Amino acid sequence: MLINLHIKNLALIDELDIDFEKGLNILTGETGAGKSIIIGSIGIGLGGKFSRELLRDPEKEGLVELTFNIQDIIKNLDKNSSREKSEDDISDFIVSSEDGILTISRKLSNDRTINRINGETVTAKQIKELAETLINLHAQHEQTTLLHEEKHIEILDSSSKELAQLKADVKEAYDSYMENHSKLGKMNTSASERAKRIDFLKFEENEIESARLLPGEDEELEALYTKMNNSKEICEAAESVYSCTGYDASDSAGSQISRSLQKLKTVERLDKDAEPLISQLTDIEAILNEFNHSLSEYIGSASFDERTFTETEQRLNLINGLKAKYGKTTDDILEQLDAIKSELKELEDYEETLIRLEKQDEVLYKELTARCKLLTEARKKKSEELSLSITDALKSLNFNKVIFYMNFEELKECTADGRDSICFMISTNVGETPKPLHMVASGGELSRIMLAIKSVLADTWETPTLIFDEVDTGISGITAQKVAEMMKGLAETHQIISITHLPQIAAKADRSYLIEKTVEGGRTFTGIRPIDGEEKVMELARLLGGDNISDAVISAAREMLK
Repeated sequence: MLINLHIKNLALIDELDIDFEKGLNILTGETGAGKSIIIGSIGIGLGGKFSRELLRDPEKEGLVELTFNIQDIIKNLDKNSSREKSEDDISDFIVSSEDGILTISRKLSNDRTINRINGETVTAKQIKELAETLINLHAQHEQTTLLHEEKHIEILDSSSKELAQLKADVKEAYDSYMENHSKLGKMNTSASERAKRIDFLKFEENEIESARLLPGEDEELEALYTKMNNSKEICEAAESVYSCTGYDASDSAGSQISRSLQKLKTVERLDKDAEPLISQLTDIEAILNEFNHSLSEYIGSASFDERTFTETEQRLNLINGLKAKYGKTTDDILEQLDAIKSELKELEDYEETLIRLEKQDEVLYKELTARCKLLTEARKKKSEELSLSITDALKSLNFNKVIFYMNFEELKECTADGRDSICFMISTNVGETPKPLHMVASGGELSRIMLAIKSVLADTWETPTLIFDEVDTGISGITAQKVAEMMKGLAETHQIISITHLPQIAAKADRSYLIEKTVEGGRTFTGIRPIDGEEKVMELARLLGGDNISDAVISAAREMLK
C-alpha cells in the first residue's frame, strides 16, 4: 500500500509530505483548494507526464516521491516464484526491496526527468509497469471511457488470467500468420519484377560480401582511429612522463632513486638498522624500472605511420557507408546479409517457395482461427459470470431494476486481439429494452457503473491500492450512501484513497485529510493534513451545510460519524 507521498515545487505546492494508512483514506477540501493536484502528483509519480510547465518555480527542481509497503506483494511473488521472468522483470525491484519498502521517485531537473526505483535509475516505462502492480488510479472523467466500445473488451479481458493468456496465444498466432502472409504477398509479383528484385538483392549481397566484414570490427577500428588521431599528443605526454621517471636526466626519478640507494648502502656499512630501508628502496627502483619499460613500449605502440592511418580511415569510411544502408553496427550488417541471402534463395526457387508459403499460410490461418475461437468461447463464458457480478454490484449502488450483459459480434477478420466486438448493454428502468451503454447512461450513472466494475475486478487485478478522484460525480442522497457503503466494503481488502465532496462518503473514512489553500507572504500554497476529532466534525458539517454551518448541521455531522 501507499504509505507516504512527498512533493516539492509542483503547481501550488511548495513542499508537502503526507502519510497514508490502511483502509479508507478520504481527502476533502473547498473547491479549488488543490485536491486534483494531489491526485495528479500521484499520477506523475506513477509515470505520468512531468514537464517544466508544472513547476511552481521554474528555476528549481521538481520532485514527486511515492513510498510503498509491499510485504504482501512479496509474499504473493514467493508463492508464484516458478513463473517465467523477462530480462528486465520489474518484480526484481520488488523482491530486492529492503524491509518490504519500495520508493519511486521522479525528479525534474534541467528539462530532464530522472526516474528511480529504490535509488536505481530506470525508465518511465519501467515505473508504469511497476505501478500497475501497486495502484489502480481512477482519474477524473475516466468513466467516460465506458462510452467507447473498445474499452469494454479491455475490461472483460482484464478480468481473468485465463483470458490474458488466451489473448497472448492469439497475438502469437496472428504475428506468425501475418509474417508468412506478408512474404506470400511479396511473392505474388510478375516475373520481370522478381528479376529486378533478384538483381538488386545480388548487388546488395556482393556489396556487403566484398567488404569482408568481421563481427565487432567497427568498434575496434573506431578505437584505433581515435588513438591514431591523438597519437602526437599522446606520445608527447608519455615521453614527458618518461623523462620525469627515467634515467636520462640527473634530476629524473630513476636517477634520483639510484643515487639515493647508493647513499643508503653507505649508511648500511655504518648501521645495520638501515637494511630494511635499502630493501624497500630496491623494490621501488625495480617497480620504477618495470614501469619505464612498459611506458617505453606504450610510446612505441602509440606511434603510427601515415600509411596505416590512411588505410584505417578508408576502411572506416567503407564500413560507415555500409552502416548507412544496412545497420548501425557490423553485426547488424552481417545479419542483413543473411536476410538478403534468404530472400534471394526464396526468389530463385520461386515455385517451390510459393507452394510452401501457400501451404504455411493455410496452416497458420487455421491455427489463428482456432485460437480466436477458444478466446471467444472463454470470453463468452467469463462475460456471463462477470455480468452477473456487475449486475449485483449495480443493484447495491441503487440500480434496483438494472439489466446488464455483454453483447458479442463477430468481426469479419481475425485480429491480434481476437475476432470479437463487445458492447456493454444496460437497462436502468423497468420495461426498457437494454441498449448500448453510451446511449443510456448519464454522467452520474457512468460514475457508479465504473465503480461497480472496479469493485468486481479489484480482487482479479490484485492491486493493493485503489485511488478514486471524485468518483461521486453526479450522485446524491441514498445513492451516495450506497456508494459510500461499497467503498467501505472495498476498503476491507484494499487501501482506498479517494477525493470526495459527499458527506456520506467522508463519514465512512478510516482516516480523513483536509486539503486547503493558505496565503503567506503574498503567495498561495496548497497543503494537506490529517484531521480528526472536532476538526473532522466541522469538515463534515461543511460538506453537509456549505457556508451555513448551524448547530443543527453540526449535530447532523456528529450523528453521521456515529
